[in-house]
Amino acid sequence: MLTLRKEVIMLQITINNKKISAEPGTTILEAAKQNGINIPSLCYMEGVHKFGSCRICSVEVEGARTLQVACMAEVRDGMVVHTNSKKVLKARKVLFELLLSDHSKNCLSCNRNQSCELQKLGDILGVGENRFNTGSAREEIDVSPSITRDLSKCILCRRCVTACKGVQGVGILDAQNRGFDTVIAPAMNRSINYAKCAFCGQCTVVCPVGALKETDHISRVCDAINDPEIRVVMQPAPAVRVALGEMFGYPVGTSVTGKMAAAMRALGVDDVFDTDWSADLTIMEEGTEFLHRAIDVLSGKKAVLPLITSCSPGWIKYIESYFPQLTPHLSTCKSPHMMLGALAKSYYAEKINLDPAKMYTVSVMPCTAKKFEASREEMVNGGVANVDAVLTTRELGQMIKQAGIDFRSLEDDKFDDPMGASTGAADIFGVTGGVMEAAIRTVYVIITGRELPFDNLHVSPIVGLDQIKEASLKFENVVPEYKMFEGFEAKIAVTSGLEGAKILMDQIAAGKSPYHFIEVMGCPSGCICGGGQPRSDDPDVRIKRLKAMYSEDESKVLRQSHLNPSITAIYKDYLGKPGGHLSHELLHTHYFDRSKENE
Repeated sequence: MLTLRKEVIMLQITINNKKISAEPGTTILEAAKQNGINIPSLCYMEGVHKFGSCRICSVEVEGARTLQVACMAEVRDGMVVHTNSKKVLKARKVLFELLLSDHSKNCLSCNRNQSCELQKLGDILGVGENRFNTGSAREEIDVSPSITRDLSKCILCRRCVTACKGVQGVGILDAQNRGFDTVIAPAMNRSINYAKCAFCGQCTVVCPVGALKETDHISRVCDAINDPEIRVVMQPAPAVRVALGEMFGYPVGTSVTGKMAAAMRALGVDDVFDTDWSADLTIMEEGTEFLHRAIDVLSGKKAVLPLITSCSPGWIKYIESYFPQLTPHLSTCKSPHMMLGALAKSYYAEKINLDPAKMYTVSVMPCTAKKFEASREEMVNGGVANVDAVLTTRELGQMIKQAGIDFRSLEDDKFDDPMGASTGAADIFGVTGGVMEAAIRTVYVIITGRELPFDNLHVSPIVGLDQIKEASLKFENVVPEYKMFEGFEAKIAVTSGLEGAKILMDQIAAGKSPYHFIEVMGCPSGCICGGGQPRSDDPDVRIKRLKAMYSEDESKVLRQSHLNPSITAIYKDYLGKPGGHLSHELLHTHYFDRSKENE
């Protein structure tokens, strides 16, 4: 059947004496941008948030009684717009000054100094001083293990509300009270400690000022580094290496693995290990767990499927809060950085004859929820915490700058043994679909004795940035040990972002899930766009970081976790076998019902 494409009748408008065309439904702001005309804005985020609360993008439209908000007003045929008239410029300055009148003035001590969108806007508008220098009436500081809210800096743009409710589907933040008493907060103005916050940190990424940020761990890490009695171990997550460079002027998506390792050493830490190493370890444990559950099901025994990955602590807190009845579906594996922390304070401490209490483990993560994870009471072995502090990628960049390290001039360095070598499968943990692909690369070989039937080891149906991806994998001509898998078709699903997670959890709760194995990452696109990553205005940031992750994988000789010789060695010398007694003691965990917590 032939489908006729409806012809779009373009609208003719004039902006600053320039005649342009625009499609119906286009806003003035969008039409201007498409034609190289910049209109200052603050609360607007392209494709994510438009609310018109700041009104900085106000423009003059001939025939209109008042100034129009460009991010909200749609173009009309024949419209004539002025973006820089005397009336517009005066109004923007007054609007900006009014924003400042209720804003904290401690710019020099603010962590967003020189990266603050409000500061940049003041420079664009030419506002050098504030006539309404009253200061903020909201002085409350709300500190949680992961996120700190400074209400004195909030400009009520509501970007965080959109990130929490519209993007993540959680919705713990919204406008409370009215008029001058308006604040952005959980219901009844409660602390986020007393709300079902996943601590994903997506709100901290979109906040244009310093009102939302990660809870600081820099000072405690500096104290540990400067304590001669303490041995400091630092480890970076896979996604950190493809984003850290952005803080030092590198193009988005540049991998800086070697310089990152060198910078950590230059900070004065004693051992620089790699979370990639324990990502390979995670595959051995989680892959074994899936095999055991699948074998039980195929043998007619009881087992809980689908198995759901457990690497993302924001996702873990979400399922504990909103779907606690489904926690038996979670893998019992700790996340990779917790595994490395546990082994650093057991296996490695024994190896170097050190009291684990004198070791301080620091994880550098693309994630704010990892800070909460490190504080969980069950993340302890032998009376000592697996991980003592968690720095976000942004915090590591800040520490490097504070230490006066010339990052770009550093020579590439390597990670330390015995927990520094990794395979390409570990690198892709940083992007949605990566954990699942890494697991399949190993599980398929174990069951069939053959390599995956996909080009270049990539499980193509689950590669990409779609919210929910799915694939099926049929096992044929299996090895004798796994004869029960002959003809079995494993159905898998991958999602990133808590909105997608809810869709899949609703299926399981209703008894309608068709899947055997599910990967969930708490942040949209996965760790490459985690709540602790550098903020970027590049519209292609997700794609560029994703490509960098896969390039890291493809650059390695070994690209399957079971081929990592140092992982093989630790099982032989210390752990015994995947899923064994010591592995369960050190590398596995349990979960809680948080559905009624703080109600």
